[in-house]
Amino acid sequence: MPEEVDRVNLEMHHKIAPTHLQRQAYLYVRQSTLRQVLENSESTKRQYALRERAVALGWPMDRVVVIDSDLGQSGADSDRLGFQKLVAAVGLGEVGVVLGLEVSRLARSSSDWHRLLEICALTDTLILDEDGLYNPDHFNDRLLLGLKGTMSEAELHVLRARLIGGQRAKASRGELEMKLPIGLVNDPRGKVVLDPDLQVQAAVRTFFETFRRTGSATSTVRAFREQGLLFPRRVSSGPHQGELAWGPLLHWRALQALKNPRYTGAFVYGRSQARRKPDGKEARALLPREQWHTLIRDAHPGYISWDQFEDNLHRLHDNGQAYGADRRHGPPREGPALLQGLAVCGRCGGRMTVRYYVSHHEVLPQYTCQREGIEHAQPICQRIIGGALDRAIGGLLVETVSPLALEVALAVQDELETRAQEVDRMRRQQVERARYEAELAQRRYLRVDPDNRLVADSLEAEWNAKLRALADAQEDYERQRADEHDVLSADQRRQVMTLVTDFPRLWRDPATPQRERKRMVRLLLEDVTLLRAEEVVAQVRFRGGAMHTLRLPLPIPAPELRKTRSTVVAEINRLIDDHTDTQIADILNARGLRPGVADRFTSMIIFHIRHKYGLENRFSRLRQQGLLTLQEIAAMLDLHPATVKDRAARGQLVSYVYNDKGQRLYAPPGEPTVIACAYCGKPIPERVKHGQKRKYCKVSCCTSAHARRRRAAGWVRQRRA
Repeated sequence: MPEEVDRVNLEMHHKIAPTHLQRQAYLYVRQSTLRQVLENSESTKRQYALRERAVALGWPMDRVVVIDSDLGQSGADSDRLGFQKLVAAVGLGEVGVVLGLEVSRLARSSSDWHRLLEICALTDTLILDEDGLYNPDHFNDRLLLGLKGTMSEAELHVLRARLIGGQRAKASRGELEMKLPIGLVNDPRGKVVLDPDLQVQAAVRTFFETFRRTGSATSTVRAFREQGLLFPRRVSSGPHQGELAWGPLLHWRALQALKNPRYTGAFVYGRSQARRKPDGKEARALLPREQWHTLIRDAHPGYISWDQFEDNLHRLHDNGQAYGADRRHGPPREGPALLQGLAVCGRCGGRMTVRYYVSHHEVLPQYTCQREGIEHAQPICQRIIGGALDRAIGGLLVETVSPLALEVALAVQDELETRAQEVDRMRRQQVERARYEAELAQRRYLRVDPDNRLVADSLEAEWNAKLRALADAQEDYERQRADEHDVLSADQRRQVMTLVTDFPRLWRDPATPQRERKRMVRLLLEDVTLLRAEEVVAQVRFRGGAMHTLRLPLPIPAPELRKTRSTVVAEINRLIDDHTDTQIADILNARGLRPGVADRFTSMIIFHIRHKYGLENRFSRLRQQGLLTLQEIAAMLDLHPATVKDRAARGQLVSYVYNDKGQRLYAPPGEPTVIACAYCGKPIPERVKHGQKRKYCKVSCCTSAHARRRRAAGWVRQRRA
């Protein structure tokens, strides 16, 4: 035995050359976890003790460099800073020997280990572990190091397989303890129960009820914020780990809760799969439900049913499509656009977006197809004003929802479902045939002699082609099936028939929010294709497959909208004969008429309309009738202008106001008009010498007429006692 040890030491010294001793010795120290660093201190001491081993081989202590920055990191990680520093130093030729207690300390990954061996062989760097000294440039040493690296990686794989196998076995029985979402806890027996904190239960139930009412995660978060509600969470790290904390509901937390099936009382395991990226980091990808390892429904109490969970996922899926390339079926918003998410461009087939503008304090929608225009810097495809279109769609829905129409729609839906089932069966047969051909090609390939490469390569290529065909058939089947409409249940049919009486009332109710109207529209319509040409054509496609075409006149251009209607202009022209501009504006406003540029008429708008349309003003019209100005009538009557105004105010002269300043034109005095006395009927002039009006021929007629009126009223004079 001593001779064997001496022989080994001699071989080790024989491998060490003076060039190795001129370079540094790098000692790499690592433990997989921080817990091992604290508890397995003996292993750490053994690693640091390798410094004396390097000194014994001839390296001075000041040339021994210790790299221990990777303590607490797994050897399977490729982004270890200490290991990268070691590889860089070896590549630069600064290292004569790399020391490690065992191969697993340097790397648990074959790719990292063999890369280090390649670099050591190129730079003539030795590797020393607890068993001996190796030169990677020698075949035997390199073979032994490669086997050690492979065994180290296999050891990690076996350990991991044992751990994961135990986890999967417990998960298959639903007994594996996993991190639970907020609202669920483990009791002392390890059973999953609802959180005993009633406030936590109330918050979780309110969350799901709010989402059911609003229909989107963003609206749920907004509702919590507007109502000042807080949402619970468990602190995941730090000194308060596991404690309950309250805070505002965040959007990502809302999505996480809505997509978690544990709230239904189901036990799930294997919803995601970890994959290593090229940079060495792990990324987790969600798996489809059919690939989950374990799904056990009703394994413990929950907050919602499985059907509600499915409905929530369906809503989230529809909401998410509002931001995709197709932009269809987004969640109903608060805006008045009925066709939000349903409008399809009749030219390019793309989804049309919604814009809003304000006209006379009313928010109106506008449907725009602009995706291609934005991407290619071109004019937009088409733009359609939505006010009249939405009103026409609303009227069509109210007329369409009748018992007969609904029964016909349901019958058509049944026929379409039957056809869809038949087509689905045929697609499944195609997939089964593609699977059979792929399995047949596999069996042919496995039966061939591997040494006959000409035949094996041909059969392998055929097998790969059949596998691609199977994948394409399966993908096409899943895509077509996703596009099919769901079968209506008896309860859904009953809900549809109740729309006959409820729908018109709800639609016309001013208190019905726009969001609810949109939801009703989506229950009945699949989409609406819009095309603007000489008129606006709307192809309305109902859920049952029926089509209806609406034709609407093009909206009036903006310049025309600013013009006053011809009927209003004609009415203004008629009113000028007897009224001033202010009086005309008041009359038109009282009738509910509006100009094209404002909400109500003013004297200035009437003034501009008169000048725009060439309407003659009131002054000119009165002058054409022979009326005189104040100066002219004063000169004719040889009176002062103030006296003329006074007599006109007392009615002794006929005058007419011709503007808003109160200025007047006066009728010239003509031949006296003869009238009959109001009492005796004697002919008398209408006015006296100074212009006053008269009704009686003399004072006695006036007194007698007054006495007659009193007697007719029943008045009796009281005699004195």
